[in-house]
Amino acid sequence: MRPQAEGAAPPFTPATGTTPLPTHHTDQTTDKATPLDATPAIAHNPAMTRLPIDDALPSLIAALRTRGRAVLQAPPGAGKTTRVPLAMLDAGLTTDRIVMLEPRRLAARAAAQRMAETLGEAPGETVGYRIRGEAKVSDATRIEVVTEGILTRMIQSDPALTGVGAVVFDEFHERSLNADLGLALCLEIAGALRDDLLLLAMSATLDAEPVAELMDAPIVTSEGRAFPVETRWLDATLPKQRRFEEAMADLVARAASETEGGILAFLPGEGEIRRTEALLRKRLPPQVRVHTLFGAMEFAAQRAAIRPETERGVRKLVLATSIAETSLTIEDIRVVVDGGRARRARFDPGSGMSRLVTERVTRAEATQRAGRAGRVAPGTAYRLWTKGEEGAMLPYPPAEIESADLAGLALELALWGAQPSELPFLSAPGAGALAEAQALLTMLGALDETGRITEHGKILARLPLHPRLGHMLTLAGPRAADLAALLADRDPLVGAPTDLALRLEAMTDLRRFAESRPHQVNRAALERIRTEARRLRRQAPRDAGRGYGDLGPAAMAALAYPDRIGLRRKGDAPRFQLSGGKGAVLEPSDPLASARLIVVTDTDGDPREARIRQAVQITESELRDLFPETIRWQDSCHWSKRDRRVVARQQERLGAIALDDRAWKDAPSEAMARAMLEGVRELGLSLTDAARRFCARAEIGREGGLDLPDMREPALLETLEDWLLPYIEGVRSAEGWKRFDPLPALRARLDWAQQQALDAAVPGKFTTPLGREIAIDYSGEHPEIALRLQEMFGQRTHPMVGRRPLRVTLLSPARRPVQTTMDLPGFWEGSYADVRKDMKVQYPRHPWPEDPREADPTLRAKPRGQ
Repeated sequence: MRPQAEGAAPPFTPATGTTPLPTHHTDQTTDKATPLDATPAIAHNPAMTRLPIDDALPSLIAALRTRGRAVLQAPPGAGKTTRVPLAMLDAGLTTDRIVMLEPRRLAARAAAQRMAETLGEAPGETVGYRIRGEAKVSDATRIEVVTEGILTRMIQSDPALTGVGAVVFDEFHERSLNADLGLALCLEIAGALRDDLLLLAMSATLDAEPVAELMDAPIVTSEGRAFPVETRWLDATLPKQRRFEEAMADLVARAASETEGGILAFLPGEGEIRRTEALLRKRLPPQVRVHTLFGAMEFAAQRAAIRPETERGVRKLVLATSIAETSLTIEDIRVVVDGGRARRARFDPGSGMSRLVTERVTRAEATQRAGRAGRVAPGTAYRLWTKGEEGAMLPYPPAEIESADLAGLALELALWGAQPSELPFLSAPGAGALAEAQALLTMLGALDETGRITEHGKILARLPLHPRLGHMLTLAGPRAADLAALLADRDPLVGAPTDLALRLEAMTDLRRFAESRPHQVNRAALERIRTEARRLRRQAPRDAGRGYGDLGPAAMAALAYPDRIGLRRKGDAPRFQLSGGKGAVLEPSDPLASARLIVVTDTDGDPREARIRQAVQITESELRDLFPETIRWQDSCHWSKRDRRVVARQQERLGAIALDDRAWKDAPSEAMARAMLEGVRELGLSLTDAARRFCARAEIGREGGLDLPDMREPALLETLEDWLLPYIEGVRSAEGWKRFDPLPALRARLDWAQQQALDAAVPGKFTTPLGREIAIDYSGEHPEIALRLQEMFGQRTHPMVGRRPLRVTLLSPARRPVQTTMDLPGFWEGSYADVRKDMKVQYPRHPWPEDPREADPTLRAKPRGQ
């Protein structure tokens, strides 16, 4: 919904059920209620450790006070995340809430926890947080740290952002899709409804100029504080067969033996962290204590990784994802070991949704990571690549809006009632990707045919799921929660067959599954999926599932993936035609290889023929129950490239797949003819010699100024329906087309007047002195005829076509070329005498007069004996 001055939607309601803001703040030392505009100087508490950002705070507060907007540049570890919101509160810039957007849940909780500790409080009092599935806020909350789609939901529920005085975008350099959308919406709100809304973008490495220009805001820079960091590269490129985790474990062990102080090792994800941790158990001395740090951990374990070691003689090693690059400050780190890989959200055509993929880090990210070693003392950064390889690394990571699935963005824009061009995006979404996302939403019923959001789409927008999975949960109800959580996460089974039922079996009863199945289970991932499923069951719409009965997993999957229903093709190989028009293939050994119908939920994304990674078998009766209005009979006449003929079928289709297929015996002749035109376009024009000559004449006529249709081959192919369709009835195959004479159809393109003009200007035939008609060949540079020399006896002038002389090839009685000329009188006067001598010897029974101009034309020889 666009910002409106009146009739705004009800304000966003926190999980606690409260939205009013307090009018007083409780002083922690006196417990006396004081007005909010007299908030104590919490940001300048002398007991607080001084951080680099503190020097920039006066300039930042001044900019926000005078301009209402600012862009803050501060390196990791400067303290911007935990100091700036408190400083804004302390300065009394607003009496409303300060909302800070964090790109990660771990960072949101940690930031709120640290700010609350600074105030001597627990999260949920002055400082609170709200993340997916968890919230700690109260009536007293003045600073609220939110993440993921929370800010977007707040804006969509209340476009005026009632009760919010400032929005802070932390770590904006990461350019998450939600941050880009949130900033664009906030800028429009500030311009249309809330000129008092304070906006601040904070970044560690961002090129600040474009953001400042977009926001019309000043730039405030904090130089930070850093010690020198020595960088150490590999001497040689890692062999391809070398496992990443083994190489990382070796490099970490080397770093531990060569340096002192805490170690921070960057790995792309939880799986790599767990495997590296296992390899390090025998490679590190006992005084090194290993911590792990990734988003799906328990918060207590995350805090243990962040806090400094207090036990004497213990050395900390933190195996972390890229979350430790900028969002968090891990204390006591003097050594960084960078594996050079990172997880990013990318649109995965295989799953139809955004997924985290592993990619090489950029130079900016490597610099960020190395800088973590120089926060408390001079440090060392080890890199799992050679110095030469660094030159091939990209300078900066791309914005998520440039590579992610845009289905969620398209749904939010439709709910807001705006096109991307109408909002101030730092990077505009790609037109092709956005159109694909809108097509998906239309297929799911979230958008109508005009692109406007439907009531169903509004329901999907409120769910914390991809629209595919939200559609499934809305229609199937709470019983689809397990499948929705499973499809939204990584595969919890390692090396298992593609059958989705196996994953659901493991979710239902892991102990029984482990006893009966040989497949390895990622228990942490499975537990995370179970937790999410419980949350989704609570969030499923109350009236969901009505009218669909008791759906099985396959039917639920088909609701989410109506374009991924696969019908097995004929043949031995397990190849499938998908309802959306694409193809997919299974490994022959997969248990689903013999299934007739499946729903494909994940592939490798190959655009030609994708390899199926996850699917479930479905019955035809389930499909008929699910899509009674979509399955319909279609008559089809089309050209088969494989059969090289027109094929007429009557098919009961669901999208691109045919559940029933019959021969169409009484197909209309016009439909058959139109299908044959497809074949003509594939086979190309097959013109007879006469047809070619006619086309060449027409082109010469057009060049000479006659008003005639274009007879060149490209134009003929473009206009097949106009000239060929009425004449092609009965032609059904490549062989039939080969025998077809198109000359009558081509001649019919000319009316009577055009035909007369063409015959006069560019005649099709030449009449010899004997009265015989010879076709003129116009395919060469000059019009040309070929005839026996004696037939031209008596011809005193050279044959002409209009003003153009004919190229005449004179033949011997045996029809071999004797002379080619464009000046017949000159030939008679000149070289004819020499030709006559040769011809009299070779063909003595044929007449060879001395003066051919006076002789009668003939094709006969002298009688024998003369």
